[in-house]
Amino acid sequence: MTTLLITNARLVNEGKITTQDVFIKDGFIEQIGANLSHLSASQLIDAQGKYLLPGVIDDQVHFREPGLTHKASIYTEAKAAVAGGTTSFMEMPNTVPNALTQGLLEDKYQIASNTSLANYSFFMGASNDNYDEVMKTICPDVCGIKIFMGSSTGNMLVDAPEVLEKLFANAPCLIATHCEDEPTVKQRTAMFREQYGNDVPYDIHALVRNEEACYKSSSMAVELAKKHGTRLHILHISTGDETILFEVGAYGDSTVAMSEKRKKRITSEACVHHLWFDSEDYRRLGTQIKCNPAIKAAHHKAQILQAVLDNRIDVIATDHAPHTWDEKSKGYWEAPSGLPLVQHSLNMMLEFVQQGKISIERVVEKMSHAVADVFAIDRRGYIREGYWADLVLVDLNDTTTVSKENILFKCGWSPLEGTTLHSRVTHTLVSGHLVYANGVFDESAKGKRLRFER
Repeated sequence: MTTLLITNARLVNEGKITTQDVFIKDGFIEQIGANLSHLSASQLIDAQGKYLLPGVIDDQVHFREPGLTHKASIYTEAKAAVAGGTTSFMEMPNTVPNALTQGLLEDKYQIASNTSLANYSFFMGASNDNYDEVMKTICPDVCGIKIFMGSSTGNMLVDAPEVLEKLFANAPCLIATHCEDEPTVKQRTAMFREQYGNDVPYDIHALVRNEEACYKSSSMAVELAKKHGTRLHILHISTGDETILFEVGAYGDSTVAMSEKRKKRITSEACVHHLWFDSEDYRRLGTQIKCNPAIKAAHHKAQILQAVLDNRIDVIATDHAPHTWDEKSKGYWEAPSGLPLVQHSLNMMLEFVQQGKISIERVVEKMSHAVADVFAIDRRGYIREGYWADLVLVDLNDTTTVSKENILFKCGWSPLEGTTLHSRVTHTLVSGHLVYANGVFDESAKGKRLRFER
């Protein structure tokens, strides 16, 4: 039996901030109360002056294993994640080989069970020719089915209309989509190549992968989902144009029962980089912030945040996608898309709290509660008695300056280098295990496989 007592915490949960103690036993939250100091525990954390949040659940990361481990591994990226307060992740199938069979998908679960310090789940990948394998997906055990409706690594572009129809009509569980219209992107790529050759201004990326490409694909996904009653989740919304596709939902309203929230059929995600950066930043950062879908003009950043606040966008994630510095240092056409953010996503959102753009209660809603609801995760995402103790303590009176010396993801660089963020993650608990405390890791226990109530 292992026990841990957190005292004097400013607990942020379900739209409220209260001063509470939390008693944890064998991985679960056993008791929450105003004064639990009489309880005996093998570990004690005095959280005086700090905020206790449910651990962040990141529903979109690329941890690159297997096949691309020169960029990252499940071990390195999960370690960076827990240092930043992310206790659970859902990883994408465009590894090498692509996770397009149930056997290859299970291989990733086996790697994570041996190496991941965070809780984990992996998406089953769809292609134009693996429909039968997709249909074998066991819904309580897998976060969802990933469809790239825009190009990606390997054989993962799903652009055959008949395949999309079948998948949306018959998918056994949630479909998550990357939405960019491939013909639009190809046409605009050719146009700008002819115009600029190799002497390309980096901000051209926002024009190559433009608003039209995003809206055309997202609207198609929504139409298919409405036609077939599909449980659809659209990833990384990057334009204000797309936000009109989504209804104001129950996520963010703490008075609405979880069961009612889980009835919403079409949900969406915003990523921290589309809230943080805009096209002006290409001049300073170049290909460091080249990603798909592209970071666009500043007005989109404001419109996406507004959609987060009014619950048209349900969750916030990272799309953490590391590449080596050598790879990202290539010219515009050759440099791969993607940027590493999982270690600092909570700090980034807490910076918006400090700026008065969003409340800390809403950050918790979008990064923890709503993710658990959207994916119907079993007993995670909330600070509740009987739930797994996935918890993070943050100090809003301290700072975190991003530098190569403290970056933990394997690629060793960040577009945030030199930025001082006005918060610090001090402790992270994963399934009741104190895995991170003031810069020190306890790797004696690994994270657990997420389960889903479907």
